[in-house]
Amino acid sequence: MKTLIRLIAVLALATIALPAAAQDKVRLLLDWFVNPDHAALVIAKQRGLFTKHGLDVELIAPADPNAPPKLVAAGQAEYAVSYQPTLQMLVAEGLPLVRVGVLVAQPLNSLVALEDGPVKTIADFKGRKIGYSISGFEEALLGAILEKAGLTLKDVTLVNVNFALTTALMSKQVDGVIGAFRNFELNDLDLHKAKGRLWTVETSGVPTYDELILVAKRETLDVARTRKLLAAIAEATAWLRANPTEAWEVFAKSGKEQDNALNKLAWKDTLPLLAGDPTALDRARYEAFANFLVKRGLIKQVPPIDSYLRDIK
Repeated sequence: MKTLIRLIAVLALATIALPAAAQDKVRLLLDWFVNPDHAALVIAKQRGLFTKHGLDVELIAPADPNAPPKLVAAGQAEYAVSYQPTLQMLVAEGLPLVRVGVLVAQPLNSLVALEDGPVKTIADFKGRKIGYSISGFEEALLGAILEKAGLTLKDVTLVNVNFALTTALMSKQVDGVIGAFRNFELNDLDLHKAKGRLWTVETSGVPTYDELILVAKRETLDVARTRKLLAAIAEATAWLRANPTEAWEVFAKSGKEQDNALNKLAWKDTLPLLAGDPTALDRARYEAFANFLVKRGLIKQVPPIDSYLRDIK
């Protein structure tokens, strides 16, 4: 009996001495400063869901919002939040990137004017100024939208407002802005006692696309680790949708920059837009948008779809 007791004691001590299972360290670069678009990632981090799935995830806001996918392609991080159009254009340039998941499976981009301004329809933009932040892509979106109303880019004056979309609109520097996120810019106008008139790109001549996606480097993609990452994100999304108020409190306390009036307003508009299944993939959508990019002169040819899409189930 004493021998058995001693054996149990030895086994117990051995168990205590064993180190905890090592967490797989992951660097995930965001596309911008932390905001409600990243709700699922922040909640997964703050509620320990990444840890539950064996991951030690570091969420990193970039100094340059254009850099994250390029840094992933260079092996400087395991994942980055990016955009479907950006991925397709970078892949066409030869970067070894693959799409492994989705955070927002619809466009957020939109064309916005002041509700009490002179522009009531898209046709009213003729002869007026439209602000933009990103040359090339936003011009392509705007060109398609204008064409549906019988106009071309030559019928408007483009003004680079350098991401100050709301300011440019309220100061009457421009009559409209392209590139406004529907869950942010309208709320920003509300905070300034103004109302916006919005045209969604996907109902105005532009093929629908995934706004926010997760990308990884093609050659070093770890499928098993990615499954864990997406499982944690799916769990976080389900929880925050079921508990939006509590989830906001968790998000607001996650960093000193998060708890502000704009984020709080955007929170309620963003949650319904989050992808319930981060593994969902619509290949036809990617083919259609690649053809749009070719038509608009942003890429020369449609890249092979299997070269940059991974179905992680």
